Amino acid sequence: MKALVFKGPGQKAWEEVPNPTIQHPTDVIVKIDTTTICGTDLHILKGDVAAVTPGRILGHEGVGTITEIGAAVTTLAVGDQVILSCVSACGKCDYCKQGVFAHCLGDEGASGIGWIFGHLIDGTQAEYVRVPYAETSVYHLPAGVTPQQGTLLSDILPTGHEIGVRYGAVKAGDVVAVVGTGPVGLAAIATAGLYGPSHIIAIDLDANRTEAARAFGATDAVVSSDADWKEQVLALTDGLGVDVAIEAVGIPATFQMCIDLVRPGGHVANVGVHGKGVELALDALWITNITLTMGLVNTNTTSTLLKMVAQGKIPVAPFVSHTFAINDIVEAYDVFGRAAETKALKVMLIA
Repeated sequence: MKALVFKGPGQKAWEEVPNPTIQHPTDVIVKIDTTTICGTDLHILKGDVAAVTPGRILGHEGVGTITEIGAAVTTLAVGDQVILSCVSACGKCDYCKQGVFAHCLGDEGASGIGWIFGHLIDGTQAEYVRVPYAETSVYHLPAGVTPQQGTLLSDILPTGHEIGVRYGAVKAGDVVAVVGTGPVGLAAIATAGLYGPSHIIAIDLDANRTEAARAFGATDAVVSSDADWKEQVLALTDGLGVDVAIEAVGIPATFQMCIDLVRPGGHVANVGVHGKGVELALDALWITNITLTMGLVNTNTTSTLLKMVAQGKIPVAPFVSHTFAINDIVEAYDVFGRAAETKALKVMLIA
């Protein structure tokens, strides 16, 4: 089969590799129908994720059709079309029993981390993929939800919802600022609307993206290259600061923007994947009573979000900006990597 293989920082190739095989009784083999590229894949290619070693097949999102099942699998069958969760869960360890699937203690990859696709084991940017812990790590694709929509439930929708909106404790009447309107930031905007905030402010350097964010539920758009961007945001909060600031980029400057915007007693929810450390001025922050959260998605709200997508309660159609055949994945990476120029959001790859 062919797959997108990481060759080291800045290097990748779409090339022939061996087909995956069943390794454990709880595995299934899935033929990929639809996959996509994540910002985390770009971080990996920059060398920001040291655990990803040359030779690894990238990708952790997708929908596919089961072609083979392990001996212990009873609730899935060959021919089932399923959503692959970006976080794999054994379902038996202490963390899984608590719903903290992000820190599954299963024996795939390295114990204590649930994100293994395209990280610690081969991922989904391939024609076929081995799926461990299949019965607790995939979701049947329901009628009325397309494979492209289902792929959005692999990662970005639960990540934006859980790490941005839920960790940020968004509630009715809140003023929410989302700094960074890439796919995960837009997912936070789209799912924040489920909780009834009074304002959802989209903030980005790219005016096209902030305006596009209105289709996902943003009530206000602020371009952060404007000299008065902070004043524009504070004007929407009676000068007090936002109730919830969601960081969805992963660089020191955007993290600091969230710290600067949040009101005393508010929440800063860091969603972005940071390639280097940020300064945390505890000497100044301790007295502000803010709550700072961060984390790897657990995907424990995926089932709920899937129902909301099926019912049309979450705007998902605007996420897909470009579609490529999977054989054109190298071109798709180029388009996604130049998102400011190409206006790329989610780039879908169809097998």
